[in-house]
Amino acid sequence: MKLPGLLLLSAPLCIAGYGVIRLAGRVDGEYGPGPDWQAAHLFGLLGMVLFVPVVLNLGRELPPSRWRDATLVLTLAGLAAGIVQFLADISFSALAANKADMSRLSDQFSELPGVRPLVYTVVPPLFFLGLVVLTVMLAARRQLPKWSPPLVLVGVLLGAVDLNFLPLTGAAILVALLPLAEPNVLGRVRLRAGR
Repeated sequence: MKLPGLLLLSAPLCIAGYGVIRLAGRVDGEYGPGPDWQAAHLFGLLGMVLFVPVVLNLGRELPPSRWRDATLVLTLAGLAAGIVQFLADISFSALAANKADMSRLSDQFSELPGVRPLVYTVVPPLFFLGLVVLTVMLAARRQLPKWSPPLVLVGVLLGAVDLNFLPLTGAAILVALLPLAEPNVLGRVRLRAGR
């Protein structure tokens, strides 16, 4: 079974788009709150939402097992936490009059019991860790090339080291997962571009 090409293109491209808009917004030193902040975070939110069916489809490519199911649960938990984080950041930006106000609202939210580990520090990285594990499992079954897991890992680590590398993170995930896309998805994209 091949994954829908639109999902495999759109989800990581949204993560890359989040990174690009974030970089552009930071050029003038006035990033957030404002249109650039909202646009970047909307791209990030859309990327997280689109990765839900991508992850579920990756799981369907693997035979049922406890290891697969546990990996899917943890990966989806990370995605859910990321979605909540983006929704919170978008809301705080909409409510805030300035950057200090936005930081105050964010701090108040993150100081609620359990919020920091669940939404910011511990659970969100499970999405990226789970994505690496899923690509390793798929490569072990020769459903992905051997270079896909290291490429995802490098992309994930770059984004973890510095958010300025998020465009590379999205690009790395896209290239790593592209072999699972429907046949000729790139051919159709090229054909449309040539019209």
